[in-house]
Amino acid sequence: MIKTEKRKKINGFSCTMPAKSVNEGLARGIISAFVAQLDPTIEELCDIKTAVSEAVTNCIVHAYESEPDERRKRIGIKGEYYDDGLLCVTVKDSGCGIEDIETAMQPMYSGSGSEERSGMGFSIMQCFTDKITVKSKVGKGTTVVMKKYIGKNE
Repeated sequence: MIKTEKRKKINGFSCTMPAKSVNEGLARGIISAFVAQLDPTIEELCDIKTAVSEAVTNCIVHAYESEPDERRKRIGIKGEYYDDGLLCVTVKDSGCGIEDIETAMQPMYSGSGSEERSGMGFSIMQCFTDKITVKSKVGKGTTVVMKKYIGKNE
């Protein structure tokens, strides 16, 4: 689809929270309340909740493995939606970063080296959104931007 006019932002939010496992549920609740304004289908709502949950879990599990200061372990979440039904969700950390994004996004790859991790986080995010962009700098952190059209086709 070729867009000839600029999309208009309708609403948005941003928040930060400690990178603690108990806050994965909080992130799901926040995005659910925000997306509910778009009157999504149950499938659309479940898709975006799952994608956000995976992004937040990646921050909790991987971003701050070597960070001893609990106060520095933070996750930022930003949501915006536009007049054409586009929902854009950004999940950001300021942790260790990802050295090789292409490898990290391969199914079954787990950077933690733990057998307890499935290595499916990015694959799940890709399946449940229309587009995902990952930017990362080693030692600076990672930003994941997920886009999904709610109630409208591209």
